[in-house]
Amino acid sequence: MHLLKVAALLLLLAPPQPGRNLPPVYGYKVVATFPHSTANYTEGFFYLDGVFYEGTGMTGHSALLAENPASGKIVQENDLAPNLFGEGIVDVGPNIFEWTWQTHLGFILDRFSFRVVGQFHYTGEGWGMTRNATELITSDGTSTLRFRNPKTFAETRHIVVHDGATKIDQLNELEWVKGEIYANVWHSDRIARISPRDGRILGWIDLTGILPENQRINAESVLNGIAYDAKGDRLFVTGKQWPTVFEIKLVPPARR
Repeated sequence: MHLLKVAALLLLLAPPQPGRNLPPVYGYKVVATFPHSTANYTEGFFYLDGVFYEGTGMTGHSALLAENPASGKIVQENDLAPNLFGEGIVDVGPNIFEWTWQTHLGFILDRFSFRVVGQFHYTGEGWGMTRNATELITSDGTSTLRFRNPKTFAETRHIVVHDGATKIDQLNELEWVKGEIYANVWHSDRIARISPRDGRILGWIDLTGILPENQRINAESVLNGIAYDAKGDRLFVTGKQWPTVFEIKLVPPARR
């Protein structure tokens, strides 16, 4: 196993540090399921106005998709050039921002026509992307989340995500949910709930067992994809090449 993967798993399984309050670990209840194509190597995911928007990865197979949740059918598509590995996506006004993994190139697309209306560049790697009311928020596989100006894509500030004294890296797909940043941790079945102010872990969501192992295509078919319907207060999760999108309700930990 890759050393970075080992390090990320060790961080999640590390024993608690004495003398501190541990962040709560939430369980889940599945309240609905929706079809999802196992061809989609999910890198970016959000819900808006009755549509799932998905950015898929893998070189030669990357695309921006708009999908009907009930049927899973693609209603709009824009394929990336064969040399690009697609990553996170986010809606910004009438547009969608989509960036790539290691080629330092991102695209601005009109959300209604999927026509490319602009490009942007950045340093480092592109992983996940979300936003609050005024800023973009991005991950790059490290423990650092960067806040960016949506007009220039320039970094305005950053936070380091930590659970106590332990930095949490491998932060991947992101979603803004009720004033918190939710983040997939690559190669784990947990979602981190992060304070946007200081990077502190506010809680964990443990999704162990949500998709049976025999429905995962391979070891890379991991949990990755969080979408929130703010109007309906609905939370959706999926994974890379998973056959299902799950709508879930969080189950608080039992009181001691």
